[in-house]
Amino acid sequence: MKPTLLLLSVFPHRLMERLHEHFECYVHSQLDEKQVLSLAPLVRGIVATGESTVTREQITRLPALEIISVLGVGYEGIDLEAARDHNICVTHTPGLSTEDIADFAMALLLCAARQVISADQFVRRGEWRGGRHPMTARVSGGRMGILGLGRIGRAVASRAQAFGMSIAYTGRAPKADVPYRWCNDVHALAASVDYLVVCASASSGTHGMVNASVLAALGQSGVLINIARGSIVDEDALVEALRDGKIFAAGLDVFCDEPHVSKALLALPNAVLTPHMASSTEATVQAMLDLTFENLATHFAGEPVSTQVNLPKRPRT
Repeated sequence: MKPTLLLLSVFPHRLMERLHEHFECYVHSQLDEKQVLSLAPLVRGIVATGESTVTREQITRLPALEIISVLGVGYEGIDLEAARDHNICVTHTPGLSTEDIADFAMALLLCAARQVISADQFVRRGEWRGGRHPMTARVSGGRMGILGLGRIGRAVASRAQAFGMSIAYTGRAPKADVPYRWCNDVHALAASVDYLVVCASASSGTHGMVNASVLAALGQSGVLINIARGSIVDEDALVEALRDGKIFAAGLDVFCDEPHVSKALLALPNAVLTPHMASSTEATVQAMLDLTFENLATHFAGEPVSTQVNLPKRPRT
């Protein structure tokens, strides 16, 4: 008998096809409350995205649940403590999108600092015939600060080095294996750089970490780039800083209430906004789809999965 899965999203066809071939699958949004209740005792696996929420209450309602397989790097919406308490394996798909996200961080930086979007509109509106576009900021040789020097932060740093940039960083603790300058906190980091790139993981400790004080420290010529999570940046403070010229520009791929973007941000000409697409290349998405499926197949074959994020499971009794 095929294991029963509850899908918290409608996934790309290539993954849905494989899931339906090997599992009994139900899409949560296509079920009414009565169907969910009748299905609850049978669900052995959940397939989620990095934006999904799985609470303790939801976990408690699924007595047969064994695994939550997350398509994505982030898993902050999953109650890991509840999963451990109920002996549930939580997996994700890390490392596969590192290079693409780092590429995109640099693309946002170049677009924001060099005002690529406004320059494109300048040409399309015919304004070039009346004079040159205003001067923009130089990127090469600048000072980059990285908030969170994990896999992605390191990949961004390597690209910044190719631009001849000096690099500083902050995070939970200094890294012994890098030559970059360490700062004790994000405020000190922002005050000492031209470009601040947010690469940290979302958590209660990083919520709103880039606040009005940090943005003021970054300064009038500073540029903020966020390819991590929207919750790390105080969006109201960012809107004010961009509107009032307290910082020069921002490049944002993530937002506090995705896919809803505030009208205030949309109205700002010095903000480059993209739809959480830094990892969205064909190569990365296919690898993530494959790993999401492989984690499920490996688990139900009785083998340990390779990308478990919570504590090792106790044997089921």
